[in-house]
Amino acid sequence: MAALPQACFDSPPIAPLPQRILLVENSRTFTSMLREAIEQRLELPVSVASSLAEAGALLDSEDGWFLVLTGLVLADGDRDQVVAYFVERGLPTIVVSGVYDEDLRKRVLQQQIIDYVLKNTPGSIDYLVWLVQRMERNRRISALVVDDSPSARSYAAALLGMYGYHVSQAADGAEALLALEADPTIRLVIVDQEMPGMEGVELTRRLRALRARDKVAVIGISGNADPSLIPRFLKNGANDFLRKPFSREEFFCRVSQNVDQLELIGTLQDLATRDFLTGLPNRRSFLENSQRQLALPSADNDVAVAMVDIDHFKHINDSFGHEAGDQAIRAVATILQAHTHPQDISARFGGEEFCLLVSGLDDDASTLHFEQLRQAVQALRLQFGGKTLAMTVSIGVCRMPSRLGNLHQLITEADRQLYLAKAGGRNRVCSADKV
Repeated sequence: MAALPQACFDSPPIAPLPQRILLVENSRTFTSMLREAIEQRLELPVSVASSLAEAGALLDSEDGWFLVLTGLVLADGDRDQVVAYFVERGLPTIVVSGVYDEDLRKRVLQQQIIDYVLKNTPGSIDYLVWLVQRMERNRRISALVVDDSPSARSYAAALLGMYGYHVSQAADGAEALLALEADPTIRLVIVDQEMPGMEGVELTRRLRALRARDKVAVIGISGNADPSLIPRFLKNGANDFLRKPFSREEFFCRVSQNVDQLELIGTLQDLATRDFLTGLPNRRSFLENSQRQLALPSADNDVAVAMVDIDHFKHINDSFGHEAGDQAIRAVATILQAHTHPQDISARFGGEEFCLLVSGLDDDASTLHFEQLRQAVQALRLQFGGKTLAMTVSIGVCRMPSRLGNLHQLITEADRQLYLAKAGGRNRVCSADKV
């Protein structure tokens, strides 16, 4: 299974997470292939050991471990000892075996093991890389388990916790809806059908009024054999369905598949709405979001649109090269982001031109805001091949009361003010009010 690109999930900033991976295996060829694949594709550090003694020395000498991949044939431990060694240390562990043994697989999976993977099958390296990536990303995703049975709820929550998710629980539909409203980071919901007060299908329908399919994956579960239950769940907004009792492996595969799809949708949305070079919203996204913001009912706050253009950009490309030009665009984008408040919108319009929509600033505050932006770019210094690149921007601004806000008029006038700033000598802010 190929690795998926990381999507933007709009999660709050979090402290750095452990990144180190321990690979315990006595096959040098397989170890070399897997280590290289993980480090190159995922950019995660991998340390290698060929015995439990070496593994223990590495674990004791360094911090920041988050995952172990281990074979079962080691010189200083039998199969059960190898598994127990890492489980007892509380490390998420993936077992990699060269021989298919159904009894061994079942015995291993009865313990707190992430997965049991055959290493000599086609695609095993790709699957393991995907599995490592999935485990690494799960740590940034919140999940909610909704079930009125404490034992069933705790079991599903424990599985999700073992796979790295941050898990919360709810005993009924009303509690689940409150949890969703309170926690915007929840991306996965496991919903049981048979609950008092509000059945799972009804909860799923109400949940969809709060979160769309591309934001939260919902998996319905039930031990009910009613054949109409699956289509009812799916038609009311569920992404998937699991029949109780389910195996750990099926649960993990279904959950992972649905989270993968969420990330893929997020990646595609980013490609459609974000500028690849800077990560800022693109022109299309700016226009759509600005139209929606101007249509919101608000007080008589002023709104301003600013057009920002890097001065003499062709000279930068000609003198320093196109790579320096790209770096200059990214540097200006970073400054724009630092000067964009949560309620504002900034975007790359194309080439060396950017656009901002700023609200809630009076005339003096608006002048100060964009003047500080201009000064921040002027103070910037980039180093390329022993030479220093300094740059400036010209800014055109148009302000008007939000109740009269017309995006086309704002952009047109801001563009005209940008032309005046360029004609007036560049590296300046020109603004106008339009009523």
